[in-house]
Amino acid sequence: MRTLTATTEDFPIREVFRISRGEKTVAQVVTVTVSEAGVTGRGECVPYGRYGESLSGVCEQIEQVRGAVESGMSIYELQDALPAGAARNAVDCALWDLTARTTGRSVAELAGITGVVNPVVTAYTLSLDTPEHMGAAAKRHAHFPILKVKLGGSGDVERVRAVRVAAPSAHLILDANESWTPQQVRQFTPALHEMGVELIEQPLPANDDDFLTSFDSPVPLAADESCRDLATLEKVADRYAIANIKLDKTGGLTEALRVERAARSMGLKTMTGCMVATSLSMAPGVVLAQRTDFVHLDGPMLLAGDRSPALRYVGALVHPADGGVWAP
Repeated sequence: MRTLTATTEDFPIREVFRISRGEKTVAQVVTVTVSEAGVTGRGECVPYGRYGESLSGVCEQIEQVRGAVESGMSIYELQDALPAGAARNAVDCALWDLTARTTGRSVAELAGITGVVNPVVTAYTLSLDTPEHMGAAAKRHAHFPILKVKLGGSGDVERVRAVRVAAPSAHLILDANESWTPQQVRQFTPALHEMGVELIEQPLPANDDDFLTSFDSPVPLAADESCRDLATLEKVADRYAIANIKLDKTGGLTEALRVERAARSMGLKTMTGCMVATSLSMAPGVVLAQRTDFVHLDGPMLLAGDRSPALRYVGALVHPADGGVWAP
C-alpha cells in the first residue's frame, strides 16, 4: 500500500533575495514523499504568492488527493485531480521519482528523452538593488558565464550598465518581473540591446501585455508570469519569443514536458526556470533542461545550505541527479 506525506521546511537564503514584488530571506518549501513496497519517491514545491498560493493552501490541496494517490492514482490521473501549481508539482515529481525507482528506468527514459542526461550550465541570479550594489555583486560573480539580472523599473538601464561594466564577458539575461510600463519597454530595450543583453523576461504585467503584439523588440522577450501552463501558451506565442517553463507553475514535470513540446511547435524557444529552492526542486528541471535553450536552475546556490543529499554544482555546471536526492 502507498503512503503519502507532506511537510513544510525552511531553508535560509544566503543573502536577501529581492525582486520587483518584494524580498525574502528564507525559502519555504513543501516536501512530498510517496512510499510503496519499501521504495520512496520525493518532490518539492515552492508556493508562489503571485498566484495566490501559500504553504497552508498547498498542503490543503495535497491533502485533497491523498486518498487517491495512496489508492494508486497515476501521474496522468493527477493532472485532472489538481490544477497547475505548486501542490501538483510536488506530488507529480514524487510520483515520477517513485516510478523510476520502482521500474529501474531513469526519469529521462520514462519521459522519452533519449541519450545521456548531460550536466547543464545555469544562469546565476543577481537580486534587485542599486546600480552600485548590483555592480559590486556582478564583480563578485563575474566568473559565472550567464548572469540573470533582476530589475524593477526606473533606473534599470543604469543597473544593467553597472553589471555590464563589472562583468564584461558574461552573457546577460534580464528579469523585470512585470515591473515595466509600455513606455519603459520602448525606452529601455534599444539601450539594453547595445549592451549585449540577450533576453528580457516578463517586462509587462501578465494580464496587461497586449502592447507586445505590435512591438518589435530589439531584444528577445521571454514570457514568465504570462506563461503558466499549456492553457496559457497560445496567448503568449504572438508577443514573446521564449517561454519560461517552471515546474511550480506548470504543476510538475508532466505538464512541463507538454508545454516544451507545444512551445517548440509554435516556433518559440524555451527556458527551464526555477524558484529559490533546494536540489530536490532542481533535479526534475535538469531533465527538462535537456530540451530547452536556456537554463536557470541556480536555486540551491542562493541558499545558506542545501538539503543533503544534493545535486552536484561545479561552478555554473549542474550535474544530473545520481539517485540520492532524486532518481537519475
